Amino acid sequence: MSNVKIKTPQEVALMREAGQLLARVFGALDDFVAAGVTTMAINDFVERYIMDTLQSRPASKGQYGYEYALNTSVNEVICHGVPSVSKALRKGDIVNLDITLEKNGYIADSSKMYCVGEVSPLAHKLVKVTYEALWKGIEVVRPGARVGDIGDAVQRHAEQYGYSVVREYCGHGIGREMHEEPQILHVGTPNTGLILREGMVFTIEPMINQGTHKTKLKKDGWTVITRDRKLSAQWEHTIAVTADGYEVLTLRPEEALTKNVN
Repeated sequence: MSNVKIKTPQEVALMREAGQLLARVFGALDDFVAAGVTTMAINDFVERYIMDTLQSRPASKGQYGYEYALNTSVNEVICHGVPSVSKALRKGDIVNLDITLEKNGYIADSSKMYCVGEVSPLAHKLVKVTYEALWKGIEVVRPGARVGDIGDAVQRHAEQYGYSVVREYCGHGIGREMHEEPQILHVGTPNTGLILREGMVFTIEPMINQGTHKTKLKKDGWTVITRDRKLSAQWEHTIAVTADGYEVLTLRPEEALTKNVN
């Protein structure tokens, strides 16, 4: 527990501001992501929007030597897909856009799945169930709950549809640093792991695969794909533990109408 940074109400307020700016980035992307657009064009659009329109910083750029403002993970890419001038989206693709934004020294982290044109029913189902699994994890967050409760909720929802949950990559604490303690695994056993406390802020970001959970790192040293080349989906939000539950700091306007998938 000593390594987990508990945020003050003032710090949570700054992270909320960063989170709501990040939500605006996804709103701008809704009309930009389309067949024929390259993943590098998406990167350039996001970088300009964050810097010029929102007067903020794309926190991923320069982090661990990474050169770009976001990750663009298409189809069988699980996470950390690198933007490319030669990778144009095609009708039927599913793509995860994972973006971080820093404002006033605090970072927000979120990702959203986009379906390009009409996608197959199987792809659409994977995207939908992964979103539901994210919210199953979010909805157990409260003081006194444990990290294992989050992983269990995500895992049970994904596996009941025959999907698998990626083990090697997980959610994380976040604040002034992009990656802080604790780690938030998306598999788990109820009533195990770190006890959640008010003021903790972390991401929940399940990566759900159609086939095996096993992964493969490509030669570029960043891009992670499914070992069996089947589809993968991911959604992510930054979550604050409140006195009586949770707050989704990166909640987007279309989600604020329901705040869940029920």
